[in-house]
Amino acid sequence: MSSADRAAFSQEKIVLTIAAAMFVAFSLLLDGFFTAGNIVSLVQNVSILGVLGVGMALTIIGRGIDLSMVANMAISVAWVLFLANGGTPLPLAILCGLAFCLTVGLLNGILIAYLEIPAIFATLAMGTAVYGFGQSMLIEGDVIFVPRTEAWFKAIGGSTIMGIPSPVIWFAAIGAAVAALLGFTRPGRFIFGMGDNPLAARITGVPMRPMMVAQYVASSLIAFAAGVFTATLVDSMNTRVAASTLIYDVILVAVIGGIGLSGGKGGVRNVVVGTLLIGTLLNGMTIMDVPYTVQNIVKSLILLVAIVTDSILNPRDEQTSQQGDI
Repeated sequence: MSSADRAAFSQEKIVLTIAAAMFVAFSLLLDGFFTAGNIVSLVQNVSILGVLGVGMALTIIGRGIDLSMVANMAISVAWVLFLANGGTPLPLAILCGLAFCLTVGLLNGILIAYLEIPAIFATLAMGTAVYGFGQSMLIEGDVIFVPRTEAWFKAIGGSTIMGIPSPVIWFAAIGAAVAALLGFTRPGRFIFGMGDNPLAARITGVPMRPMMVAQYVASSLIAFAAGVFTATLVDSMNTRVAASTLIYDVILVAVIGGIGLSGGKGGVRNVVVGTLLIGTLLNGMTIMDVPYTVQNIVKSLILLVAIVTDSILNPRDEQTSQQGDI
């Protein structure tokens, strides 16, 4: 294990310890924190954030970033609900939304891999374009509700299995699938190789451009899944979430958990640790009635500290400044 990997592992342990200490402190000091209703709410919200974090991790490990995830999620799922409410059979509406979402991922990948536009700019522009296109051409209104007649669809994110909220189970399933992909398959090794040393990966025969496209298609697929879980949990999709700070929360849970922004380092376990910390913090601040703007300030400071820590633990060298770095 390299020194950078040992540092990332140490960061993961530190963050996990802080999350556990914070949970205990909030349980003892805040009325209403350690209650069944609040714990269920916390794990549900953490699960949605964690699913998005897993998708973000895929792109960051491969030396990229996807700032269009939240806009893609919101518009594609809102379109599904809009079509279903307008009389389109729900399975067909889901296929339409999924096709839209995957098209966005494909375009992201082509712009980054073949036109060599830096990922941060390509996905930022794509997210803005998706939100504008969706609001003007695909849907009407900001909040689209889940059709009342589709009980099976609502059960995707709004049910429990043996007392466990279904979003938690979906988070575990998606996390396990991505962890298996990264740890036990050739494409997973390619992603780590691309992130760690893209020049060496290209020389050894890694299909860099197709793999970069595949990264963003996978990220879009996970974003769509997170959108379905969200909509079926709260019975609606609010497209204004695309203009919120959620995308920064997603980056935060990945980076704070120990995934290196320079690529090639980290995994699903880091996302889980970061999600636990940020989810517990946000829940505690909400119970304390901390104003939303103050919460954003706190999250921004944590993100800044995480980026500075990452730059120290995973210093960028000449190779990390090559095309494709975020």
